[in-house]
Amino acid sequence: MEFSAQQIANFLNGTIEGNPDVKVCNFSKIEEGKPGTLTFLANPKYEHYIYQTEASIVLVNNDFTPEQPVPATIIKVANAYAALAMLLNLVEQSKIKKSGVASTAFIAASAKIGENTYIGEFAYIGEQVTIGDGCMIYPHTYIGDHVTLGNNCTVYPHVSIYNSCVIGNNCTFHSGAVIGSDGFGFAPEGESYKKIPQLGNVVIEDDVEVGANTTIDRAVMDSTVIHRGVKLDNLIQIAHNVEIGENTVMASQVGIAGSVKVGKHCMFGGQVGLAGHLKIGDHVNLGAQAGVISDIKEGETVLGAPAINAKSFMRSSAIFNRLPDMYRAMGQMQREIEQLKKELNNK
Repeated sequence: MEFSAQQIANFLNGTIEGNPDVKVCNFSKIEEGKPGTLTFLANPKYEHYIYQTEASIVLVNNDFTPEQPVPATIIKVANAYAALAMLLNLVEQSKIKKSGVASTAFIAASAKIGENTYIGEFAYIGEQVTIGDGCMIYPHTYIGDHVTLGNNCTVYPHVSIYNSCVIGNNCTFHSGAVIGSDGFGFAPEGESYKKIPQLGNVVIEDDVEVGANTTIDRAVMDSTVIHRGVKLDNLIQIAHNVEIGENTVMASQVGIAGSVKVGKHCMFGGQVGLAGHLKIGDHVNLGAQAGVISDIKEGETVLGAPAINAKSFMRSSAIFNRLPDMYRAMGQMQREIEQLKKELNNK
């Protein structure tokens, strides 16, 4: 399908600078733009590409002012990245969706399946499962007994959702995600460890996305809770009895120990690690590889391991680079002081 710059601008409530009749049928990165494609500029570091890109249309923010002529047609919008997301979602929604139930899928007689739901080959749907309308259950998925899945959820291949977990509407689980596996609970007993039964479940609210090979453990008692709008990248570990607040996002390889409470609208960089039983306030930003061992108040940004305030970390990092010189200078000062002491004692 082709769309003109005018059609796209109308859809996005944008303003055109250039040829309104130019048409595109695909997307491209701005540095690899090709004729007939649409791209975007949101990061100022990529601005130099806009003056040489071969893409036909470029989405930019309203405040963008070119320093030289731009060969492509420009569409100015309030937020170029968000506008691109809207277009990508439009294309995604236009794709033909799979439908029906494969003959090789196993569905327990007591399960309740909503309307317009697709269930692929070799999927397993356990006893007393409830699946809402418009769900996409891809091949080789496992949905255990007594699981509840809301409307319009997508469960990609090889996802496992253990028994009694509760999933809201519009959730997406990418391949290999495991929801409701046992929490890591073992009690020392002599020279060995005795397993503590994990009797709780996982509750995931609406509009949550869980990346590939991410694991969310069930609670010892009660629930591990992922609130509305949370987005989890690939390869994340969420331990038992953790609670993650609304619209928090986490990048790959984050690890959260048991019983941590994370606030709303937090942002965790890659490989962040949190010790158990911590409380993280709302709007907290944790830089990549931050190692958090104490509570963090609302609105703070921290870096480092152990994690400290970001400004303090940057100042400390600047000093760290100078430590060899400072060490030599201190050694020289110490020698000079010892020499002065000797001279004073000899008088």
